[in-house]
Amino acid sequence: MNIVAHRNIFYTISTLLFVVSIGAVFLFGLRLGIDFTGGSLLGIEYPDSTRPSSDEIVKAIAPFDLGEARIQPTGEKGFLIRLKHIDEPTHQAILSSLGSKARELEFTTVGPTIGSELRQKSGLAVVLVILLIVIYIAWAFRKVSEPIASWKYGATTIVALVHDIVIPAGFFAVAGHYLGYEVDTLFVTAILTILGFSVHDTIVVFDRIRENLKKYGQNLDFSTIVSKSVAETIVRSLNTSCTVVLALLAVYLFGGETTKVFSLTLIIGIAIGTYSSISIASPLLVTWHEMKKSK
Repeated sequence: MNIVAHRNIFYTISTLLFVVSIGAVFLFGLRLGIDFTGGSLLGIEYPDSTRPSSDEIVKAIAPFDLGEARIQPTGEKGFLIRLKHIDEPTHQAILSSLGSKARELEFTTVGPTIGSELRQKSGLAVVLVILLIVIYIAWAFRKVSEPIASWKYGATTIVALVHDIVIPAGFFAVAGHYLGYEVDTLFVTAILTILGFSVHDTIVVFDRIRENLKKYGQNLDFSTIVSKSVAETIVRSLNTSCTVVLALLAVYLFGGETTKVFSLTLIIGIAIGTYSSISIASPLLVTWHEMKKSK
């Protein structure tokens, strides 16, 4: 399939996904974890007895007046209990109330001030990474001035990267609302990884376009060169992405609860990033060039 020739199909698909994702984020919002909101996370397990119900756990911690607690069953024997920020004496008292057969697996507590600071720095990190990527691409392609300016390679990369962030965010807005998935610092780490992976794929295609411009620039039009470049790199991109996704799928299926959101974010993001580098970033160069010619 000639992706560049059928680019309007891919533009339509991406626009629909983008709009739905933006709508989901505004409608549901992202369910922030304790890393960003502050609070405590207690992981327990009942290895030697039948696991009690979630209602029984709620009743056990009710006397501590901790507000709304979120109880999430994990595996066959455990629970993750999310609470507002608690001190160490309260932590020990809660463990006692859960019964002698409860075994603590983990305990994490983050103050509200630290959570707010992490939230701000995470947003800044994402913006800074996108800015640095664009600057690098503009510099790397600075000698490519025909038929489109080098800065346009960076501009199309911005569109692809925003696309690659918004769609996973929309998915997690829906998953957070219906399945209780939370966004934490691991999610931000996954987003930064996705940006790096996506731009790597995009640069591979752009670099092949640069090589083919030198080779065929006088004999082929720009649309044909871009189409040829995408065709020459698509198998490599798909093979690389599939290999990574299979490894992440194993982590998601067989890893611990704390790595599930991280691995799922990467799976979705890498799939979307590979799609955008092939079907969005490079065809956008052709669209931009044809708009310039029509003026």
